[in-house]
Amino acid sequence: MELWIPITIAAAFLQNLRSVVQKHLKSVMETTGATFVRFGFGFPFALFFIGVLHFGMGYSLPALNPTFFAWAIIGGIGQITATFLLIHLFSFRNFAVGTAYSRTEPAQAALFALVFLGEKVTAGVIAAIAISVFGVMLISVAHMHVSWRTMLSSLLSRNALIGLASGTCFGVSAVFYRAASLSLGGPNFMMQAAVTLGFVIVFQTLIMFGWMLWKDREEIGRIAKAWKPALFTGFVGASASFGWFMAMTLQQAAIVKSLAQIEMLFTFASSVFFFREKINRLEIAGCIFIVGGILMLLAVG
Repeated sequence: MELWIPITIAAAFLQNLRSVVQKHLKSVMETTGATFVRFGFGFPFALFFIGVLHFGMGYSLPALNPTFFAWAIIGGIGQITATFLLIHLFSFRNFAVGTAYSRTEPAQAALFALVFLGEKVTAGVIAAIAISVFGVMLISVAHMHVSWRTMLSSLLSRNALIGLASGTCFGVSAVFYRAASLSLGGPNFMMQAAVTLGFVIVFQTLIMFGWMLWKDREEIGRIAKAWKPALFTGFVGASASFGWFMAMTLQQAAIVKSLAQIEMLFTFASSVFFFREKINRLEIAGCIFIVGGILMLLAVG
């Protein structure tokens, strides 16, 4: 088994755990604060990862270069924009269509990797990505009165366009993060990923903290009061991101993001076994498509 596979699965599990904690934080702070927590409380751990690799394991620090800064900054802005667009969708009554289209991130990442990095994927990988994306889109509309005919006919609706824009920004950020990490050229994939993560997460923290100082200073106080769960969120979030960055240094972003759809299975496992929630037929069908897409990806990727 190639190393990027277990790294991606572990990252997906940690991201699911982070999402669970962030849902709790949403009850004590606004969306902006809950989003900031993953960056503001995550950057100390990102810097800790760099310290362990450098001082503990003896790996040298890579020399940063203008190309790295360009890829990393655009990727960081893209991720923040994608997150805000996705959160914005939830302010609409019928957000299912938009959310479903935001899940096209792996497919869009494949396109952007071809445009910006010249990376190509095989027909088998494209089919695997399409199958898993279809499964995730099924799950996204499982509890809504939305048909596939409605989804296709509403392709140019506001919600769909916002969802597609969110998926676009997520896809761009993933590809640019891979490019930033690869531009460092060593000493190894772990240090490349750690340094990329460290720079990006500090940059994102400064951007979001500055925004709250300007627009919503009261939110900073709410974040401070919830520092204990926020610290845990920062830890699992930074750990998940470290996993994503390592995996995307080793493998194309589109393929990593396609396997990352396994996070949905972890979500359903949590719902069924811990929260005793029931899942419907569309959700079961979606899980089957996701598993089928992942198995096909591992077979042909």
